[in-house]
Amino acid sequence: MLTYPGTMSRTRPDRLPARKVVSHLGVMLLVSVVLGVVVSGLAIPFAGVLGFAARNVSDSVDELPQALKTEQLPQRTLILDKSGAEIATIYDQNRVNVSLVNISRIMAKAIVSIEDYRFYEHGALDLKGTLRALFTNQASNGVVQGGSSITQQLVKLTLQNQALLKGDKKAVEEATADTYARKLRELRYAIALEKAHSKDWILERYLNTAYFGDSAYGIQAAAQHYFGVNAKDLDLRQSAMLAGLVQSPEAFNPTENPQAARNRRDVVLDRMAQLQVISDRKAARTKKEGLGLDVQPMSNGCVSSRAPFFCDYVISYLRQDPDLGPTPKARMRLLRGGGLTITTTIDTRMQDAAQRAVAAHVYPKDGAIGAIALVQPGTGEVKALAQSRPMGTDAADGQTFLNYTVPEKYGDAAGFQPGSTFKAFVLASAIDQGIPLTTRIPSPSERAFDLGTFNTCDGPYPSSEVYTFHNSTNGPPDPNLYEGTRESINTFFVALEQRTGICEPWKLANAMGIELDKKWEVPSFTLGVADVSPLDMAGAYATFAARGLHCDSHPVTKIEDSEGNLLKEYKPHCAQVIPGDVADAVSNVLEGVTGPGGFGEALAPPQPSAGKTGTTSDNQSVWFVGYTPNMAGAATVAGVNSVGHPVTLNYQTVGGSTIYEAFGSTVAGPIWGDTFKAIAPILPDEDFQLPDSTTVAGIRVPVPYVSSCSSVDNARSVIEGGGLTAADGGFVDSSCPRGTVSYIYPSGGSSLSPGDTVTYYVSDGSPPPPPPKHHNGGGHKGGGGGHGNHGGGHGHGHH
Repeated sequence: MLTYPGTMSRTRPDRLPARKVVSHLGVMLLVSVVLGVVVSGLAIPFAGVLGFAARNVSDSVDELPQALKTEQLPQRTLILDKSGAEIATIYDQNRVNVSLVNISRIMAKAIVSIEDYRFYEHGALDLKGTLRALFTNQASNGVVQGGSSITQQLVKLTLQNQALLKGDKKAVEEATADTYARKLRELRYAIALEKAHSKDWILERYLNTAYFGDSAYGIQAAAQHYFGVNAKDLDLRQSAMLAGLVQSPEAFNPTENPQAARNRRDVVLDRMAQLQVISDRKAARTKKEGLGLDVQPMSNGCVSSRAPFFCDYVISYLRQDPDLGPTPKARMRLLRGGGLTITTTIDTRMQDAAQRAVAAHVYPKDGAIGAIALVQPGTGEVKALAQSRPMGTDAADGQTFLNYTVPEKYGDAAGFQPGSTFKAFVLASAIDQGIPLTTRIPSPSERAFDLGTFNTCDGPYPSSEVYTFHNSTNGPPDPNLYEGTRESINTFFVALEQRTGICEPWKLANAMGIELDKKWEVPSFTLGVADVSPLDMAGAYATFAARGLHCDSHPVTKIEDSEGNLLKEYKPHCAQVIPGDVADAVSNVLEGVTGPGGFGEALAPPQPSAGKTGTTSDNQSVWFVGYTPNMAGAATVAGVNSVGHPVTLNYQTVGGSTIYEAFGSTVAGPIWGDTFKAIAPILPDEDFQLPDSTTVAGIRVPVPYVSSCSSVDNARSVIEGGGLTAADGGFVDSSCPRGTVSYIYPSGGSSLSPGDTVTYYVSDGSPPPPPPKHHNGGGHKGGGGGHGNHGGGHGHGHH
């Protein structure tokens, strides 16, 4: 507790009881120490008395550092939506630094009046005040007055703050111990501060450092919290209350102890009047007024955010960015204390629409998770993430901290098997290999396949087992690619994958943003046996909407520091992963799913759209993944119990209705459909580009070769001269000279459609580090089904 001279009566030393004489010898000794400090700069010039080893004290004090490190004060970080509106605040200490010129003059006068009225007249030590406090405290057998100057208080607050932020309990104890050694240490630091900085700097730093209760650190946060104003706009009544708080923020907390806060405020007003800072009349008039509180709630973290799981994704995403610090811990310190402004990609109109759609179809306490992710094609910007279980610790109320909308590395939930939505990768590979869309394949309701006839990237699949795959939908006996996709016929797609090989679809899924290790390169790949997240699938299908240009999903566009300077900009990271005409053909085929007669016809928004349903074995999860030319979304409903383990959706009550048999179009589809119908008015009206009339074997152009280490201008000229679009992929580690082109993607000799994008990557002049060891990830914490090595849970791929 900070107490100050000038407010309490004193007992004359010559009338003290005899029992206090010895104690006063100690006081006089400390006074001598203080005088020695002032005169000789902390060289204590006397011998010890009463067991006080002056030489030892002098030695230990002389060993202290000459200056106190005044590191940047922790400040709160703001997370904004794309338009600049706040969606969350995160901090270790709720603080916004302001300069002294942005603090009202009456506030500065109030704090000086009550804490250190001679602040601008004395040095680091107010000797007069210190002596008065020493005698008064001794006379009262306790600490009733404080003699510390504002500079000394700043030292104490700084040492406490540094210890707290480091989690150093011993340092916290040392910074608050009621010992002469601590006070001498603080005095030495205070002298150094006074030598290095102006009085205005010290007062500014003090007002930004002080704690005002209710998690408000610094005068700006306090002004905003208690009164809803900025520090520069504080009036006398407000300033007096805040100045009174620093002595004991909890005891005088106006939200919990309003009368105590008012009494303390009046003490400040009386002191200001006594010092003639304000008139007696003004003090009396102000004391008649109430506190005038306008308390603004202070949220910290994602739980109270408008988009809690998007907020969580932002923090997890940035926590993994090495540009923000050498370790995750260091990055979190920056995020929670750097006073950053993080502008994100979220569109709160889309977020609200997505959350309403999820909430309408899946309830928090249901034995299922409903979720949807929206990604913008051509940029990878994540526009919305919504799930049915709210963020929180009350599992009985359906709350969770698992983020089911994003990949496991960002949200700790393992994802869910996507079923037939993976058929799109086989479809794209078939088209890219020149298999005509009119190709027909016999597709009986069940068909046996020799697994050894499927080719992987390493050769034939290593199994001689004959496995029978089954259909879960009806369709023509020998459908073409349009019909086989629209009807989601399992035996058709397994046979198509037998023709394309597993390698290209598996590589394509990875290139489209779904991280799949080799264990998923299996014959049942096309039936969707790997666990994925809605964000995975939305980002992948956005590639089709962007005519084969895949852009990595990302939630942040820029970060600014506490001064408003650009710290980092997050530009789209894109690459042409399939030719544009192939993507056009995929979209043309998938339009059949949301078009007349398709499973998703009732879901379609008033704009052109394409999509694919997905259902898994045992109906543990169902999906609908679809897109318009300018927005992609993936919705899922998955059976998950209260601890996150997968269960069947069959006979579960979801959204108030019992599910007897789950389908992607009827259970997950309505979430997608309601979302896209709601956001249709804010999406541009565009149409898909029709595929080439020759079944997309169409016109192709070769990617020209660009010499390694050539200039950017030369690379652009060569690429554009080949009828393609050149795009800057940013800097990469390379042994090429800085500023020259390291490589292009797709590489020279590849085949693309006219106008497709070729990305060039510029060398930063640093040789690439050795490749990291491959990590397969840990155990699942979220949903997902069982996996087999080759069959993988056969029977996946319902419509």
